Amino acid sequence: MFAHCKGPVWNVDDFSKCFQRDYLQTLFPLIAVGGSLIYLCFQLFQAAKRSRYYHAYKALDNVHHVWSIHVPNREEVDTDEDEDEDDYLTLQPTISQTQPSVINVDKPRGERWLVTFEELVVLGELAIQIAALATKAWGPHGTIAGIAEMVAWAYIATLASLRLLSTNSLSFSFPRLWYHTLVLYSFQWVFTVLLFRSALIHPRSHQSRSLMIANFVLSTLLLLIALLSRKGNKAIELEYEGDIPPSKEPLASVFSLATFAWVDSLIWDGYKKSFELADVWNLMAKDKAAAVLADYRQVKKTNVLAFHLTSYFKRAFIIQALWSALRGLNLFAPTLLLKAILEYVENPASVPQNAAWFYVILLFVSGCISAVSGGQSLWIGRKICIRLRAIIIGEIYAKALRRRAAAGADKVLGQSQKAKDEKVGLLKKLMCFGRKKKVIEVAKPDTKLADASEQVTSGTIINLMAVDSFKLSEISAYLHFLWAETPVQVVVAVLLLYSIMGSSSIVGIGMMIFLLPINIFIANRFSAIQKQILAATDVRIHTTNEVLTNIRIIKFFAWEQRFIGQVEEVRAKEMRRLRDRYIIWAIAATIWSGAPVLITFLSFLVYTMVEAKPLPPSIAFTALSLFTILRVPLDQVADMVAHVQESKVSVDRIEEYLNEPESEKYRQLKNEEVDENENPVIGFDRASFSWGGRDTDDFRLMDLDVKFKVGQLNTIIGPTGSGKTSLLMALLGEMTLLNGNVYLPGGRSREDRKPDPDTGLTESVAYCAQQAWLVNGTIKENITFASPWDASRYRNVISACSLRRDLEILDHGDNTLVGEKGVTLSGGQKQRISLARALYCNARHVLLDDVLSAVDSHTAKWIFDKALLGPLMWNRTCILVTHNAVLCLPQTHTAVVLDNGRITAQGSPTKVINSGMLGEDLTRSRPVSRAASIKASRASTPAEQETANEEDGHANGMNGNSGTQANGASKPQDSDDEDDIREAQKEGKAVGRVKFRIIFMYLSAMGPWYYWVFAGLVFGLQQISNVSTNVWIRQWANAYDRSDVRIQGGAHHNSPLSHVQGHISSASSCLTSGSCIWSLPLSLTEPSQPALTVQGVDSAMDAPPTTVNAGYYLGVYAILGVVYMVITLIREGVLFGGSLAASRRIHSRLMQSIMHAKFRFFDTTPLGQIMNRFSRDIENVDQEIAPVAVGVVHCLFSILTIVILISVITPPFLIAAVLIALLYIGAGYLYINSSRDLKRIESIQRSPLYQQFGETLSGMVTIRAYGDERRFVRDNLSRVNAHNRPFIYVWATNRWLAFRADVIGSLISFCTAMFVILSVGRVDAGAAGLALTYAVTFTENMLWFVRLYASNEQNMNSVERIQEYIDVDQEAEAIVPESRPPTGWPEKGGVEFKEYSTRYREDFDLVLKGISFKIQPGEKVGVVGRTGAGKSSLAMALFRALEAEEGKIFVDGIDIGTIGLQDLRENIVMVPQDPTLFTGTIRSNLDPFNLFTDEEIFTALRRVQLVGPPSTSGANSPATPLTSSTSPTTPIHQASPVSPSHADNKNIFLNLSSPVAESGTNLSQGQRQLLCLARALLKNPRVLLMDEATASIDYATDGKIQETIREIRNTTVTIAHRLQTIVDYDKVLVLDRGEVVEFGGPWELLRADEEEGQGGDEARELGIKKAGIFRGMCEMSGDLEVLEKEAKRAWEARRLVDDS
Repeated sequence: MFAHCKGPVWNVDDFSKCFQRDYLQTLFPLIAVGGSLIYLCFQLFQAAKRSRYYHAYKALDNVHHVWSIHVPNREEVDTDEDEDEDDYLTLQPTISQTQPSVINVDKPRGERWLVTFEELVVLGELAIQIAALATKAWGPHGTIAGIAEMVAWAYIATLASLRLLSTNSLSFSFPRLWYHTLVLYSFQWVFTVLLFRSALIHPRSHQSRSLMIANFVLSTLLLLIALLSRKGNKAIELEYEGDIPPSKEPLASVFSLATFAWVDSLIWDGYKKSFELADVWNLMAKDKAAAVLADYRQVKKTNVLAFHLTSYFKRAFIIQALWSALRGLNLFAPTLLLKAILEYVENPASVPQNAAWFYVILLFVSGCISAVSGGQSLWIGRKICIRLRAIIIGEIYAKALRRRAAAGADKVLGQSQKAKDEKVGLLKKLMCFGRKKKVIEVAKPDTKLADASEQVTSGTIINLMAVDSFKLSEISAYLHFLWAETPVQVVVAVLLLYSIMGSSSIVGIGMMIFLLPINIFIANRFSAIQKQILAATDVRIHTTNEVLTNIRIIKFFAWEQRFIGQVEEVRAKEMRRLRDRYIIWAIAATIWSGAPVLITFLSFLVYTMVEAKPLPPSIAFTALSLFTILRVPLDQVADMVAHVQESKVSVDRIEEYLNEPESEKYRQLKNEEVDENENPVIGFDRASFSWGGRDTDDFRLMDLDVKFKVGQLNTIIGPTGSGKTSLLMALLGEMTLLNGNVYLPGGRSREDRKPDPDTGLTESVAYCAQQAWLVNGTIKENITFASPWDASRYRNVISACSLRRDLEILDHGDNTLVGEKGVTLSGGQKQRISLARALYCNARHVLLDDVLSAVDSHTAKWIFDKALLGPLMWNRTCILVTHNAVLCLPQTHTAVVLDNGRITAQGSPTKVINSGMLGEDLTRSRPVSRAASIKASRASTPAEQETANEEDGHANGMNGNSGTQANGASKPQDSDDEDDIREAQKEGKAVGRVKFRIIFMYLSAMGPWYYWVFAGLVFGLQQISNVSTNVWIRQWANAYDRSDVRIQGGAHHNSPLSHVQGHISSASSCLTSGSCIWSLPLSLTEPSQPALTVQGVDSAMDAPPTTVNAGYYLGVYAILGVVYMVITLIREGVLFGGSLAASRRIHSRLMQSIMHAKFRFFDTTPLGQIMNRFSRDIENVDQEIAPVAVGVVHCLFSILTIVILISVITPPFLIAAVLIALLYIGAGYLYINSSRDLKRIESIQRSPLYQQFGETLSGMVTIRAYGDERRFVRDNLSRVNAHNRPFIYVWATNRWLAFRADVIGSLISFCTAMFVILSVGRVDAGAAGLALTYAVTFTENMLWFVRLYASNEQNMNSVERIQEYIDVDQEAEAIVPESRPPTGWPEKGGVEFKEYSTRYREDFDLVLKGISFKIQPGEKVGVVGRTGAGKSSLAMALFRALEAEEGKIFVDGIDIGTIGLQDLRENIVMVPQDPTLFTGTIRSNLDPFNLFTDEEIFTALRRVQLVGPPSTSGANSPATPLTSSTSPTTPIHQASPVSPSHADNKNIFLNLSSPVAESGTNLSQGQRQLLCLARALLKNPRVLLMDEATASIDYATDGKIQETIREIRNTTVTIAHRLQTIVDYDKVLVLDRGEVVEFGGPWELLRADEEEGQGGDEARELGIKKAGIFRGMCEMSGDLEVLEKEAKRAWEARRLVDDS
């Protein structure tokens, strides 16, 4: 009967004839062919279906060009309108200045002739089968087999012919036929090899042998062609992006892919030279972030993120699982094969020699199969890893661009979900499943939206990107161990155990099952603690980020140590959570290491005491081996469950963030209305807005009903905090619309807008925020902002924004890097660059938020005339928020006056002025005839343009012959120069191996020398105790020996690979998590294990009864096990205690070093780079380094232990060990160089991601206003690719090493087995088994030592990067004990500069050049000067942010260069131009350290006009706190009395507990400046320095504040752009180019003429007759008469005081 063989499949040394005929030649080939045919039909059906029907979830057609598709909207159960936002952020092409990619088609060598040759070989195979059938070569019963073989090869020949046809013709296309032929060739070759062996040892006839040899040769040839030719044998499109070399993976053959040989050239390049990012290959097209994200968004969305991700990756997970299951099955093959080999050695007569050689060959083959299957499963996991990371980061970033601009309290991820789960029942949750968004959107008015308005902080978002995405992607690389490999191993191991020990094995297995709940409990505890760790890390990163963001004000106030204390306080909480984690870890390690001892003890107890059976070595060590195998997957279950729980925490946090409410901008601005003239409508229709929900007391704009004039200048005026910025935000759709409508053509991407053919303008928006937002690029990049390059327009913009002189002063002109948040520029420069960006773009509608406040008066007038009224604004709408009504109102078409969130007046300037709602005398501001000025400015002749340029130069203090170039640079700029500039801010990378001092730094941080002596002692004791347990088992088993040579030989039979911890399976997850309980060496040191044979078991069972005292052996074994567990617990405690100590010390040193670094460090180092150290690198130090270092030391001790044991038994092994070690060291040396550099590059590429996230979060309103989200999304994806490139090749090199190490290990096993076979009769079975076992275990340990050493080097890269920042240049000492100023210093406040010079860096020019002046105690001195004059440098010098090059500064006669920085900065106070606030309350910002009473704080608030007199407002009346906002403002009016009506906005400053959001974003810019000023006045300083401290405050409030300052008896130095602010001061200091050019009373300087003034030459350069520089500045401001009047009044008042 067919396929029903009566006899056994295996007869002594070969397969039975029936099995060969019915299975190998008939059934198996037909199954392979049938499977191929069915799958081919399925492929054809799918292809036909795709061609007939279009559906939204189509595959990417052209993955190399990621912009070639339009991503359709994700279909959902509820198709809400807000889902269109995803389409708005899709990956679309845009104008870009980056170099486009080039596609090259790479054809394989011999693409056609190889297929032709392959076809001929297949036909040859078919001919052989026909000949065999005709001649009955396969025997009398071989007809069916012959027909089956012929059918199989005929089918293969058909496939080969179709491939040949499709290669030579474009008309025919067959899906993936190459893969079908590859699989069929592989199966046929395996069947043929087995038949070939049988034909050699038991040939049917000479003819059949000849045909089988020919069959084997041709099958091998076909397989080699398939394996060694390019996968698919097709042309590949390679994408060249600039100079980035493309990946060689698509060009690799199957053999190369299986062995990772395609990585050879990368490894060799890394060995020869140090890698840079440009040397790292590109990703494959389908692995690039844009392609992955676009493909992912085609998958139908589910409501649970984890399910959605699983659905997307299901195919990869299934393929990974198949490879993993194959490896799990193959794990037991070496055990069974070695048993068979040792049986042969034991009794050569029982097995033919050819069978023994067959086992030896299979031993090597099984090792290779394990290497390939393990490598492929892990490589697929890594591919999933980078794709998942691209998806998560891409979604987090897209969400950041859609998040609301304002929110309530800071949200802590995980808490709201927990509360919701507690309140909502399961049934209700199921019923609401899928309707989540609709419920939120259609919320009833009485619904509390406080929670809905909460948003996570920017620190949390960065943490989600940096930590949570990493943890989630990491688990995906190893998930197959949990659900694929582990079940296979458990089932097989349990079956084999039961076959050996019978019912006694059930006790051990039952004990393992009993331990599972304990493992799960430990996993749950891990999960809970991990949540706490992540939450604590969020808080620490947020705190650190805020401290470093505001580092300047912290330094100016000498608050470093106090804020370090705050960071260390939250760090201490994080360390407590880490300590809890390590405690659980140590307990788990003890349980896991003690479990084998307990399981073995119980099993042997039942076996020997209950069943009273003897325990010979053949049973003892075989059972021990299988228990060890079984323990590996069970330990993995616990370990992997713990990591899955950690990842679940991360995915839940990410999902909660992704489900936050989004901006309503796109819904509010979706409908674009036009008027009767076809112009867009811009304005409000009975609209009310809030920064929070409907029923909250957040700031509101109420009853707005205004239409702005399109194509004209519109002005918004009002006191500080009246809601001017909020009105712009409402117009942009950034506030919550309560009722009414808002109209603005800004709801679509600017990429979708087409320019008007007449004007060249698009119906889009340009926006200039009050606090200028710049990206960390060059000035030119910030101005052009990816708009098309137009040199003429660019020159005009530079001129109109008065930037030409600035660009001349800067070393690199417009190629100067602005630094993060523009730190290298002054406030005025940042504001003008931001304005230039708005002017340069072709948006028709321009929204400007108080752009004139940060510049000098004369510059403001220039900008107003040349920019806002000039040719660049022709046909453009301008909506300007300003305090400078005198300048702006006369030229305004429509003016709007705001007060406390309501419009109090609107219309023409005359109407507004006549309404009396403007709180100052503006009769001079009555409009003039605009026609002439507009015509003149907008239709100027070339000659007039030239004059304008010259005037621009004068306005900025330029020489008349300068400024000849378009970009304002005095010398040409080339691309190399620009590259050099970028190099300055590029993050550094160490070269070569990690220096010993780095390792020593970490080791010394863990503990002193005696700590390491104790740690080494514990390691040694653990190894000894481990070996002793195994030695004792051997002694016990040998006690049953009754001089039976065969049994004794069996005692040494070992199955070395059976109890090895899996090449990757046991240690892969622990390499990333550190939760390894390195049990690999523990079981590897077992001196002996039995062969697993039925005969061996039977003989042991039949052994005569003995009088062995089993209780004695069991008792000693139990004691040894307990000792081993105790030592393990001590070891874990010692090492993790040291790890915690190192984490604490290293973080503390890093924090101290960064906080005391020089100002220049923060100017040149992006915050993202610094935060990279505090997030990912510190996390590595906390959680990664110690466990991997433990693994390295453990493997080293295990290697020494094994070498000693084997050398005692077989001394010649030392020679082999040396050769093996050299081989591994060679491979490891090649590997370590490249992997180390790749790891460093990967670490560096995280910083740009951090930086861009930070930039986007601070500038999302500007990005959305410009409609530029898509470009930023693509930039983000490009940065993700730059990070994923080195990451994936780190793991490619890791797989390269692992495969070679595994194959060398298999080769060593093969050679050792071959030696044993050849030495039969000269070596006993015990010695042979022991040598074989320890040879293999030595190889495994050497492999892990190399891997872990490399991994440790990669992890030490984090310590190296931290050390780099620990070593940054430090400021001078905080306190100099021998030179401390007296208590109460300064008493008077006199300040004197004597011949003072300074520079920013040694290689820079002097910024202050020998300046000398003296300020008398109590004088008020104004400092003025044009951009680059040295005003800010003067302020920096007074606070020693710049150290003196020459000269000295005296304060009350004390040289400030001789005292400590803390003594200096604590006693003089600075109010910076950029207001700096912290997350907290009004009180915590004014008095961070609780040094003042409430009344003192309220007094300071009254001084700055934030709170009225006690009689009018009542300081104790409660105020409703405002919610947080990421918008530039949520203004609150403070001057008008609070109305009892609920609709009016309340004054939050009446309640000191009112919250202040991150960076004070829930306050207006003016309110923030006033709060900073109040903080300074609270200290009652003797010396007060104000740097543009009132620039964003309305003139009336500024006047009152100046009156307050004049009343304060102190020395005040004010750097001012508003000349009105300082014109009545005692003195004015005029700086120019770092020198003092005028110094005296304002009235005296105003009277200075050309002969008498100190600045006559300067006056001539300015073209101003009979005027000094100060007088010239006053003339340029347009307010000369007012300024002269104020200066004279103040001069006369001082004369009266002096005379009296």
